[in-house]
Amino acid sequence: MFVSEIMIKDVVSIQSDDTVMDACKTYKDKGVGCLVVMKKNLVVGIVTERDIIERVIVDQKNPKKAKVEEIMSKNIKTIHASATIEKAADIMKKNHIKKLPVILNNEIVGIITVTDIANVLPHFSKELLLEKEAFRFVKPTTH
Repeated sequence: MFVSEIMIKDVVSIQSDDTVMDACKTYKDKGVGCLVVMKKNLVVGIVTERDIIERVIVDQKNPKKAKVEEIMSKNIKTIHASATIEKAADIMKKNHIKKLPVILNNEIVGIITVTDIANVLPHFSKELLLEKEAFRFVKPTTH
């Protein structure tokens, strides 16, 4: 099975120079779990609710002034639309990510999430759950 068969095709994006408040309004209007950040026609990041909480609210930045590019997750991974679902799952697992933009002909054509993969590969969600449980019991080291 290929990524293109299960990806979400209606990707909601925002420009990197838009404000965090613009991002919040887009979240509200579209009801999505992330926004793909674009700079012109290139994917440059992803903004999640967690990014907004950790990098705006907790840091007490003004959402009307802070730009999306200041708080987005950068250096994101992408996957080709013709890649297998197993390849997408492997990328997500190795990089500890939940969302993966899908590219075709150097353009974003979709997004695939852990939930999308778990719906077709139930063992994948179990593997992630077990992996997270293992991390939970690791004590942090101090230097």
